[in-house]
Amino acid sequence: MAPSPKGQSRLAQFALILAMVLWASSFIALKFAFRTYDPLVVIFGRMFIASICFLMIGRRLAQTLHYRKGDYKLILFMALCEPCLYFLFEAKAVENTTASQAGLITAMLPILVMIAAGLILKERITGRSIAGSIIAVSGVCWLTLLSSPTADAPNPLLGNFLEFLAMVCATGYTIALKSLTERYAPFFLTAIQAFAGCLFYFPLLFLPGTKLPTEFHLGPALAIVYLGAIITLGAYGLYNYGLKHAPANKAASYVNLIPVFSVIMGWLLLGETFTAGQTGAAVVVMAGVYLSQR
Repeated sequence: MAPSPKGQSRLAQFALILAMVLWASSFIALKFAFRTYDPLVVIFGRMFIASICFLMIGRRLAQTLHYRKGDYKLILFMALCEPCLYFLFEAKAVENTTASQAGLITAMLPILVMIAAGLILKERITGRSIAGSIIAVSGVCWLTLLSSPTADAPNPLLGNFLEFLAMVCATGYTIALKSLTERYAPFFLTAIQAFAGCLFYFPLLFLPGTKLPTEFHLGPALAIVYLGAIITLGAYGLYNYGLKHAPANKAASYVNLIPVFSVIMGWLLLGETFTAGQTGAAVVVMAGVYLSQR
């Protein structure tokens, strides 16, 4: 028996909140794995683990496929945006800045989706939304300028900028995904992302600058398994399900929860701290996002 529209809406809300908790934890897992393994090794391992998980349910996923001619272009664009380019930017971002600050930059995603929806989908953008966007961007710039290099964040200015580029990729992914979820099951699209990520990152393992692992470290290895099986499979599956049953702008607004979760987790698990100025900048970012999403 299918859930009622109201029940489906509640399930979508729960799926989106849980996806944000998992995504916030991914910054912690990435930071932990990067301490031992090369970022490209971590990302490929993440995609490989997710692909294995999806192969186990491949027959069931294939039954949900109802391909429409020409959709391959949108599917390729979605996969190029995320996971291909997105994870390249995010990996380098987390290498150079703190998990807390990287999580805070994700608050820009709802604003970027709103702008893209206005330009591409011709949705109306209010003056209040524009004002909120300007405030949020100002807060991000303030946060970045106040950041000082540390052993765990050697170049926060570069790291925060790369995380912003990752959010630009996530915007393209969200717009493409919203159209595709009308015809394809959320987990099928998540599987496409995992397989595309494997094909994209495998050749990058053999670049001269990539350090292939020579020793096995249990903790970082478990972090990679967590990223592949729980984050890629679970968080993306939950987000794709939520996006299928909610407007793109409304689903993207749940990303505002990631900075809150990531700062708390960064403090509890990695011992990261915010200065008074950075805390003020974070408040400005969240206020701007709140204003733009009202």
